[in-house]
Amino acid sequence: MAFFENLWWLLVLIGIMIVIHELGHYWAARWFDVRVDAFSIGFGPRIFGFRRGETDFRISLIPFGGYVRMAGEQPGDEQDPRGFQAKPRWQRLIVVFAGPAMNIVLAVALLAGLFMVRYPQLANAGAPATVGYIKPDGPAAKAGARLGDVIIQVENQQGPAWEDIMLREVVSAGKPMPMLVKRNGEEVRLVVTPVLDERTGVGSAGWAEQTDIEVGGLLPGMDAEKKGLKTGDVLISINGEPIRTVYTIHEALAASEGSPVDVVYRRDGEERSVSINPAQSEEANGEKRWLIGIKLAPRVIYTQLGLGEAVRESVNQNLKGATLIFRFLQSIIERRSSAKSLEGPIGIAQLSGQAAREGAYTFIGLMATVSLNLAIFNLLPIPILDGGVILLLLIEIFIRRDLSLQLKENIFKLGFVFLMMIVVFVIYNDITKLLPG
Repeated sequence: MAFFENLWWLLVLIGIMIVIHELGHYWAARWFDVRVDAFSIGFGPRIFGFRRGETDFRISLIPFGGYVRMAGEQPGDEQDPRGFQAKPRWQRLIVVFAGPAMNIVLAVALLAGLFMVRYPQLANAGAPATVGYIKPDGPAAKAGARLGDVIIQVENQQGPAWEDIMLREVVSAGKPMPMLVKRNGEEVRLVVTPVLDERTGVGSAGWAEQTDIEVGGLLPGMDAEKKGLKTGDVLISINGEPIRTVYTIHEALAASEGSPVDVVYRRDGEERSVSINPAQSEEANGEKRWLIGIKLAPRVIYTQLGLGEAVRESVNQNLKGATLIFRFLQSIIERRSSAKSLEGPIGIAQLSGQAAREGAYTFIGLMATVSLNLAIFNLLPIPILDGGVILLLLIEIFIRRDLSLQLKENIFKLGFVFLMMIVVFVIYNDITKLLPG
């Protein structure tokens, strides 16, 4: 049942993405009086649909994609005075770019709408980026970082938030990150070189931010629930050790080896203490861990933003997301990140189902993320994608003549083969993630 549920929510997710993307192409084509023969959701044989004017709006057999077919669009098509190729290059450029542009607009609109309903902000947002955990023998530890260090500069950025540091860290495996920290009133220079985390495929420096940790949820039947802990309780200490990150709790439970742990927490401004008995759980990879039945999460404060502020924050978040995507692609090319961290249709289906089960807010947030990723992927200069067509049009504008028909056909064939190789890789990658070990 979980498989079919995930598949259904994947179809809902990509269905909306496809319709919005293709509407961008369709509206732009109609604006410039390009004849549109078909608007299809899916590929392959037509299942059903309707005709409106000169356009056949259809649902096709293979649901993973869609297209708008314009007269004279493909090399070798019959010439038509209202065909795509008959229009000036600048108009064709707008028609092609309109699809990804609509996905970007959707991502901004969705996040802005969510922020007007509920805007999540870490409790320590605006506070200096302070180191709260250092993994023994990790890159940060080897670089000389210490608990309580306040990072005041990373590379060329002054006063970074921890989010900014993480965005640089995940794409910097094997790349030195010079930084300046404040320690006991003095400024100390460090150079942290993240390593590639084989499990996630991205860079890791082996540290975490100092922040408040709260109970994000409880596992039914385990001792934390039986002892009365509730979602939203702020965790203060475990076995006398102040809790600054989730790793503090993980290490305390590992050290307990099943013995009861003393937890101090705060609820409604009042501190309380409780002794909780850990239980052993076996992970999918065979690793055994001690758990007390708490889902750990940084403490988050929720507010509501006005329309203007919500749009500005949404644009800011999407710009950060786009920057991270481009840096990540660059790090893959430079072999500082692993392409195994990419998610294919199976991975996205799992994320879709999980997000839908968590509620509309989470699912819409995922939709915004996927929409932005789809826009950027389509803008990559790969023949057959929108970005490849845009590149060819820009070349033709620069040289002031059309490229030969034979050259265009060969380029598109090469692009199709390359795209199929990417599809096969990400599906294979998804399957390997499902296999034990």
